[in-house]
Amino acid sequence: MILGRVRGEIFSTINHPFYNNRKLLVVDYVDDADKPTGKYVIAIDAVGAGVGQRVLVNDEGNGARQVFADPSGPVRSVIVGIVDHVETDEAGSL
Repeated sequence: MILGRVRGEIFSTINHPFYNNRKLLVVDYVDDADKPTGKYVIAIDAVGAGVGQRVLVNDEGNGARQVFADPSGPVRSVIVGIVDHVETDEAGSL
């Protein structure tokens, strides 16, 4: 799982039919201080996330396909949660 923040949305006119009526979002990885790490992923939104929201991303193909109940779906990353709050220990780590 990846903790990230949605940076933007991707629009395409030509794509695989699996992606019809599905929203693709660019998600920046963030560290425990909510700072971007420089890495990102493109993920299918399964929860109604929007730009600027902190999200939880499953970045593993088999798990992502299970979310959509499609064992042959061409998907690797899926947004599975919108994060309201992150609690850290006294040292400030997750």
